[in-house]
Amino acid sequence: MLKKIQRRFILAAMAAFGTVMLLIIAGINLANYYRTTSMQDRLAGELLSQEQTVLAKRQAPPPPFRNKAGRDPEAAFMTRFFTVHCEADGTVREVLRDYISSVDEEAAKAYTQDVLLKGREKGYYKDYRYLVSRSEKGISVLFLNTAIQMQSMRTLLFVSLATGVGSLLLVLLLVILFSRRAIRPYVKNIERQKQFITDAGHELKTPITSIATSADIAAMEHEGDEWIENIRKQAARLTKLVGDMVALSRLDEEMPFPEKGRFSVSEAAWETAEPFAVLAKAKGKNFSQSIEDNISLLGDRSAIQRMISILLDNAVGYSDDGGEIEMRIYRRRGKVCIEVSNTCDLPEVSDLDRLFDRFYRLDESRSAETGGTGIGLSMVQAIAETHGGRATVESADGKEICFRVVL
Repeated sequence: MLKKIQRRFILAAMAAFGTVMLLIIAGINLANYYRTTSMQDRLAGELLSQEQTVLAKRQAPPPPFRNKAGRDPEAAFMTRFFTVHCEADGTVREVLRDYISSVDEEAAKAYTQDVLLKGREKGYYKDYRYLVSRSEKGISVLFLNTAIQMQSMRTLLFVSLATGVGSLLLVLLLVILFSRRAIRPYVKNIERQKQFITDAGHELKTPITSIATSADIAAMEHEGDEWIENIRKQAARLTKLVGDMVALSRLDEEMPFPEKGRFSVSEAAWETAEPFAVLAKAKGKNFSQSIEDNISLLGDRSAIQRMISILLDNAVGYSDDGGEIEMRIYRRRGKVCIEVSNTCDLPEVSDLDRLFDRFYRLDESRSAETGGTGIGLSMVQAIAETHGGRATVESADGKEICFRVVL
């Protein structure tokens, strides 16, 4: 129990911290991306405007851009770009490569054709940020070299991810170190509840036994008395309830089955199912089973048999008159699967997941008739979990219900 609570606490803490770190990293990188692309688009717009002016006046190429207030005066010598002017149909008319040397004219034309095929006004193409301008005179495409800025963005992304992963590992270590102390009050409260149930169970056994014995003696003197019969019936129900509560409390212990061993699930299932087949036939219900041979499991044989017994008792008690009950046990992908299904008439299919809650019942009146305590399926789930498995329930149409345990 302690390890399970500690594990859940660690997972919850790391999920919260991981989500916050992911949001911070995403926020920083997105903000940097939009800031960088905005600056590049603004610069590309200024350069394209000047290039179009140069093309119109046919004058000597000016500096890449005029120095404006607040702008680095060295930026003009760091900017690398080229411009391609095309006809309206996309035919290249002229290539201006005065401020770049790494791209020849043929490559510039190929870049332009690829960009125009995309149909976008701006974006990234290889190491360039491009801007497309369309007018009556034709199409102009400017390619701004952004290799340095893109490398900076990649570096920031790498550094932020590395910092995030490092922080995650450091916080994981700290959470593991302090988790036991953090959950200690909660664990202490659970231990007190378990101890209370155990003590109460032992204390209740004596008066319940006394009541049952007295009722048996009274029944001998007053045979057929309905009140005495009711006392005997309720005493038996209380005895079963107390026993189930104590057993369920023990399943929550750190090691409920200290001496697990390998046993044959197939043989254990055959032994458990035999009396229920007779009981189902006596009640006019059809019982069938399919148990694969030579299925073994490392665990507690008596606990698995009790789990199967609860599922079969539940199926026999809650199936409709003349209904069908089926048990299937097979191996799939190295796991043991136990399925018990029965026909029924469910009052509400939406609450099926709550069937494993303690004392929860779908049909209170039907449970009173069958004498159920309301914690049998909770024990099924607890036994499955202590064997490293899980228990689920499903019903497609409310006419048949299937409990599945995967170990």
